[in-house]
Amino acid sequence: MSYFSTLGLIKEPFSNSPDPEFFFESNEHKAALIRLLVEIRLRRGLSVILGDVGVGKTTLSRKLFQMFKERSDILFYMILDPTAQSEDLFLESLVRTFNLQDQIAGTPNILDYKEVIKKHLYQKGIEENKTVVLVIDEAQKLNGESLEVLRVLLNYETNDYKLLQLVLFSQMELLPKIKEIKNFFDRIVLKYVINPLDEPESRELINFRLHQSGFNTELKLFTDEAVSEIQRYSQGYPRRINLICHNALRNLVTSNKTVVDGALIRDLIARSVV
Repeated sequence: MSYFSTLGLIKEPFSNSPDPEFFFESNEHKAALIRLLVEIRLRRGLSVILGDVGVGKTTLSRKLFQMFKERSDILFYMILDPTAQSEDLFLESLVRTFNLQDQIAGTPNILDYKEVIKKHLYQKGIEENKTVVLVIDEAQKLNGESLEVLRVLLNYETNDYKLLQLVLFSQMELLPKIKEIKNFFDRIVLKYVINPLDEPESRELINFRLHQSGFNTELKLFTDEAVSEIQRYSQGYPRRINLICHNALRNLVTSNKTVVDGALIRDLIARSVV
């Protein structure tokens, strides 16, 4: 039996999988999401969401997908790993992402890839009046050739809107890279940096995840001292919070305790098991 079912929970509360049902709307994440929605609906083009490892960018991208997946007027595409060694390989990955392989005959070249993508954007964006959204996670992996491909796609537009809504989720290292590409950097209509949580929001995150997992949050599973120790260790990064809370609950089950207290968290940290 899993530790969470032993505690009467229906799901694992502190998994690091980017499940949209466990998306906690901190002030930072809520502001980023609202601004993204505005820019996408206005079809203004390029948005960049930045943040350190473990701050919740991928979960935010999955939440965005969840909000759009049932919309018939929005075509939503996602690239999880944009690593490509050359321009043609990146273009080929875009063709697969847009599901356009059947529109290319024979052995394609770079011009073939560009033409079929261009036709797709014009057909969907103008003839069918749909909003085409491309989300790229881990965008710090994009090289100069791939960024140039994306820059060209952002040139496709009407008098009123861009045909491609491009959202880059990235670690901070992307920023100096794109600052050097002025004609790409100037196209950014939204640049937002997600910061870690403060202690009250870390407490809300823990309670939210427990509630989503079926726990009666009128009860207290983590003491205030435990939350303070978690905040000190994690510095407010959701991924670290999830990891230490996961290990704390697992330890709780085996130690015959009823609540996670500060001593338990300090012990986990001292034994380097978080």
